[in-house]
Amino acid sequence: MRQARLLTLPALMFPLLAWGQNAAASEDPFVQSAKTYAQEAQADWYTTYAEEVASVIKQQGYLGPELPIPKAQKVQEGVYTVVGSFIWGTRENFGLNNNLTAVMFDDGVFVYNAGPNPAVAYSFHQQIKRLTDKSVKWLAVENNQGHAYLGSSYWWDVGVRNLYSQRLANENWERSFPEDKARYATARGKAITDSARDVTEHFTTFEDRKVIDVGGGETVELYNFGGGHTPSMTGAYVPSRNLLFTGDLGFNERLPGLLHGSNVLEWMASFERMMEMVPDDVTVIPGHGTPSDLPTLKARTYDYFADLVEKVQAVIDEGGDAHAAQQVDQSEYADRPVFEQLAKPNALSVYETLIADAKN
Repeated sequence: MRQARLLTLPALMFPLLAWGQNAAASEDPFVQSAKTYAQEAQADWYTTYAEEVASVIKQQGYLGPELPIPKAQKVQEGVYTVVGSFIWGTRENFGLNNNLTAVMFDDGVFVYNAGPNPAVAYSFHQQIKRLTDKSVKWLAVENNQGHAYLGSSYWWDVGVRNLYSQRLANENWERSFPEDKARYATARGKAITDSARDVTEHFTTFEDRKVIDVGGGETVELYNFGGGHTPSMTGAYVPSRNLLFTGDLGFNERLPGLLHGSNVLEWMASFERMMEMVPDDVTVIPGHGTPSDLPTLKARTYDYFADLVEKVQAVIDEGGDAHAAQQVDQSEYADRPVFEQLAKPNALSVYETLIADAKN
């Protein structure tokens, strides 16, 4: 369908597309002669046409093939999730290592997480279109990480006007956008990342809570559950579906990671607040891993951290150093994806947090 639409554009567009996207690129003879003619005739048609082409490109959000991302799995009626890779974002998985979810309501579709680049956002959108004829009307992003935010410009370009993010996350993303885009393009692929733009100015932000009316008497409640993994975390609760989105506060299957800037004590406190705000029997879509229930997610995330904190605190109490802390026994979690990459760094992060906390 995308190809058929492009073929309706004048044949002249295709050399102009190359010129409009990369003016420094080498030009074919037709483009060179057209530019010469425009200059000699002192005509502005070439520039005008190139601007029109650029506008068409922007309206599409992404021009390229649909990527073979995982197929959206049905969680419950009208709720579908694409479960990202259990490892980190790579070129092989197109940077998609978290979950993207669509919830169908009477008045349209709510999407949670924009995707790690416009290409993945487009590919997820095509899956949504095959599931419903309703338009995507609302988008919320979980935090200020690239896998949540970088696809945002795609959704804006294709007409989604209700974008939501926690205030601090939006400010952090605006500040780090150039650096994060360059980093993601290098690691996950320039071609699928290049068209991403900073659209933070179009987001509606909130501090602690935002209720979205999605029609039919239903609402989506956005909450800032707190920091720990990142400075803030936008989770979502849909009361009519008894459905919870934890964002990256919740990990299933794979081991959660305490990355640069993470704080295990804040993460656990945020998880506790989240559990207090929702029913025990809620259906949970985590930030990473397959949909589950709250007890399972607690065991896979909160209880893992609680065990690690207890073991590292024992090392500290005995006068042990950072090296000793990294040797604590985590073998019971060795079957979880990315254990080898994260177990010791997690222990070190816990050690540094506990030491810092004791000094305050």
